[in-house]
Formats: sequence, C-alpha cells, structure tokens
Amino acid sequence: DPANPAGLPPSINARNLSESVDFYTDLLGAERIPTPNFGLPVQWLALGRTQLHLFERDMRPTSHHHLGITVDDLEAAYRVAERRGCFESEAFGSHLVLLPGDLVQLYIRDPAGNLVELDQAGADRLPDDMRAQLKSLSDFHPQSDENMRGRLFVSA
Repeated sequence: DPANPAGLPPSINARNLSESVDFYTDLLGAERIPTPNFGLPVQWLALGRTQLHLFERDMRPTSHHHLGITVDDLEAAYRVAERRGCFESEAFGSHLVLLPGDLVQLYIRDPAGNLVELDQAGADRLPDDMRAQLKSLSDFHPQSDENMRGRLFVSA
C-alpha cells in the first residue's frame, strides 16, 4: 500500500501517457481513476492513500530530481523493475541503497526517464538475492554520528 504522508498528489511527466500508466499499474498496482480534462493528455492514478498525476509532454527529466514512494512490499516492485530492466544505479551509486535507520531504497527510471525512489523499512524483509545487492549509503559517502541519526519518514 504505497503512501504519501503529506497527502499531496505528485505530478510527473510522461512522454507516452499510456506507456507510463501501464508502468505504474504494473509496478505499484496503481488504478486509473476519473480525470478532469486539462486540455492535454492527463491521467490520474489511485496509489494507496494518495494519487499520482501523469501528464504527457515531451520533456526531459533532470538527473537527481525524483519521486519518493513508500511501499509495503519492495520485493514485488523490485521483481517488476527487474523484468522491465529499469534499475537506476548512476544517480546514487546503486539501485538498492540502505540508509541509516534500516530504510531500503530502490531506484528506478520510469518510461519517461523520471527517477523513482521506492522506500521500505527493514532490510531483513528482503530476500537473499536482494540483500546481496544492497549497498549502504556509507559505502559511498562517509557518515558522521549526526548523519547516522537522519531518518526518512516512512509510515508503518
């Protein structure tokens, strides 16, 4: 059940709306919902307790700006991303990163090239093949005691 604690629906670009709708439906079980006519191709998706708004425009995403989504089952999303070949390892050094506080992040690129971060608490919840690929943030960047106290909000 993906969640957005702030309750604000994120909006991202889709170069091909139907391709992006298919991607998020497959990856996260998003559901198409009725969408107002904005005068350009737009589709709203129900995503857990929030929505994801896709709009079609020929725009290129930046390298590090990203959409973060908390998921209950990272393995399920990982398997879809694996099948689709959309892991992203360049932006943050690995496609599977362990943050302080035992938070796992999976980085992928959607069909429009948007960087998507999927978050789940608990590395011990991952199967062995995923844990073997997991890299700690401290493997890339030194972490002070204060850095190690940093926590990304992820609802239970």
